[in-house]
Amino acid sequence: MAGPRRRFKVADIAQQVVGGFLLAGPFVVTAEVWQLATNMSLLQGGTAALIVVLIGYGALYKADDRDPDRESEVGGIPLRFLSLMAVSFGSVLLLALVFDAPATFFNDFGVPQSQWPLETAKAVAIGAIFSVVGAATADSVF
Repeated sequence: MAGPRRRFKVADIAQQVVGGFLLAGPFVVTAEVWQLATNMSLLQGGTAALIVVLIGYGALYKADDRDPDRESEVGGIPLRFLSLMAVSFGSVLLLALVFDAPATFFNDFGVPQSQWPLETAKAVAIGAIFSVVGAATADSVF
């Protein structure tokens, strides 16, 4: 490890939350996102989630001068990165549930209720692609 670990503070999480929620909102209430999710395969949904992870890591540690080896870790994974992933996926999921988006859109599309959790997960992955950009940018800028 090179140098002292950088403390991950509550202010860092707050910045991620503001950025994540700011960009998540428009995608949660857009019918096209939910329709797209219903047409995606499980592999495509997983690929969307992987894109979120790659964008998040790249934004935190490749586009910025942060060294992941100098940050506080949980199980070998930088805490800042774990927080970014939680905010990116969590902000989309929370807004989707608060706005009752699954019921609103899936009822309109005729999606059986038994498929809602999987279809919601794919929609969350789509929204998280955009949310992670806002969360990582807010974390890096402020």
